[in-house]
Amino acid sequence: MNPVFPIPDRIELFAVPGLGEIAPGDALGVALCNAVTQAGLAFEDGDVLVIAQKIVSKAEGRLVELASVIPSPFAVSLSESLDATPAKDPRAIEVVLRESRRIVRMDAGLIISETHQGYVCANAGVDSSNVPAGFLSLLPVDPDASAARLREEIRVHSGRDVAVIISDTFGRPWREGLTNVALGVAGLAPLQDYRGQKDEQGHTLSATVIATADELAAAAELLMGKTARRPAVVIRNFPALPGSGSATGTGADLVRPREKDLFR
Repeated sequence: MNPVFPIPDRIELFAVPGLGEIAPGDALGVALCNAVTQAGLAFEDGDVLVIAQKIVSKAEGRLVELASVIPSPFAVSLSESLDATPAKDPRAIEVVLRESRRIVRMDAGLIISETHQGYVCANAGVDSSNVPAGFLSLLPVDPDASAARLREEIRVHSGRDVAVIISDTFGRPWREGLTNVALGVAGLAPLQDYRGQKDEQGHTLSATVIATADELAAAAELLMGKTARRPAVVIRNFPALPGSGSATGTGADLVRPREKDLFR
């Protein structure tokens, strides 16, 4: 039987202010620890740090200058055929194609693709917001590895055992609006599996697996916002089961396998 998960009466969330601009090669974990200290706060063992993907990508140098991109004939053709206003830059489309394992659908000016990491999202996660003009940001190559490195940096610099979630904003089928989801996870179990447990009426649960890391990422986004320049949030008093970095402790576990996905 799967473990019984403790349910907290209250959790706390606070944004990390004053992080400042992050450049390629910056020690992000050190910068976060310094920002937390300067705010008069401190990490505690068991905290969950949710950090926006864009900051991680900047630190890892996952930026592409459009001027360096030569679009393929296919990218040029797509830029002319996609019904987008304003028209999509063929160089940006070329970057999306490079970051895509496959194109899922193209409609209404959007390219929905499956990334090399396995995510299905708009434009393969390629984005021009909150980066210098003329540049695009890409998703981290391995968000789980990025989360593990950041967790270790924070442990070394602060002496605290902090779980890390790298989040990004995704759309959802059948639902309007965007929400944050977890891409990379280190230090906590991203899923809480209730299968085999009984509800109050004695029924055995057979399908309930809660995407804990996604729910924590979504809660953190309420403090991050999109224009507040607060890309990091600490969640305290959430009793998540620890993730070991094995098959039960990474963001990759949140990606539904192809054989279970009815919509591929």
